[in-house]
Amino acid sequence: MKKYPVYSLQNFSCNDIQRDFYINTFKEHLKNHRFVEEPHRHDSYVMVFFTDGSGIHEIDFDKFEIKQGSLFVLQPGQIHHWSLSEDIEGFVIIFSQELYNLYFGQKKINDYNFYHSVHNRPEIVFKKNEIPKILPYFDLLIQENLQNNKLQVDMMLNLLDCINIEISRKYSETYSHQVHSYNIKINMFELLLEQYFTIEKLPSFYAEKLNITLKHLNRICNEILQKTATEVIVDRVILEIKRMLIDKELAVNEVAFKVGYEDYSYFSRFFKKQTGMSPTEFRNTPR
Repeated sequence: MKKYPVYSLQNFSCNDIQRDFYINTFKEHLKNHRFVEEPHRHDSYVMVFFTDGSGIHEIDFDKFEIKQGSLFVLQPGQIHHWSLSEDIEGFVIIFSQELYNLYFGQKKINDYNFYHSVHNRPEIVFKKNEIPKILPYFDLLIQENLQNNKLQVDMMLNLLDCINIEISRKYSETYSHQVHSYNIKINMFELLLEQYFTIEKLPSFYAEKLNITLKHLNRICNEILQKTATEVIVDRVILEIKRMLIDKELAVNEVAFKVGYEDYSYFSRFFKKQTGMSPTEFRNTPR
């Protein structure tokens, strides 16, 4: 049965000095790693910045148009693949959370909102006049990676953080709700959701854990995510079901059990109501 691969940094040609950080131009990346053109996951963070060309990038079953200035940030575990034009140009960065967090100490990668939530849009588009703000950092990273300078890793991580800062500024402009004061609670909700979503699906459970009323939790979710708390929970459950179904590692009834549904008929009806397809139909749909 087909199972989508999970690639680690060791699957890529990282330099000998630092094997927890990978940077390459997109064309060179494809030359040496053609396997990334098929659907797959990573166990690290991935950033892809397109400077020319076009195509479609599918991330966790959502399709995004690739254009000049498209930048994508993927979290560990997300399934993605793309269909690209021949003139595609850009950059790929892959790095581990451990490397970043150890280097910066008090500052964590999850402090940047666009890295920590599966509910955040993974796409940020830099307009033509905005590209010069961020492009030099990628060029400097490529240059640094080709050399054997003293403090090379320090330089590369600081350049990466400059990119993160530029993304953060752009992200806040594009998705202004991300700087709302409700962020602390929504972050806590999402952490709890990751921990409990397979066994707890009632929003009242999460409201109690957060020491707030269900009404307030719904207000927070509506303000920041434009969804009810129930919709946020359902979206996370459906995403996990889809990931398991297309991996084809488990039988469909085993998938149901894994996400907390002992009644297969109910599980099947629930999935069809949310997606318009039965679990088996979704699994057998060509991709």
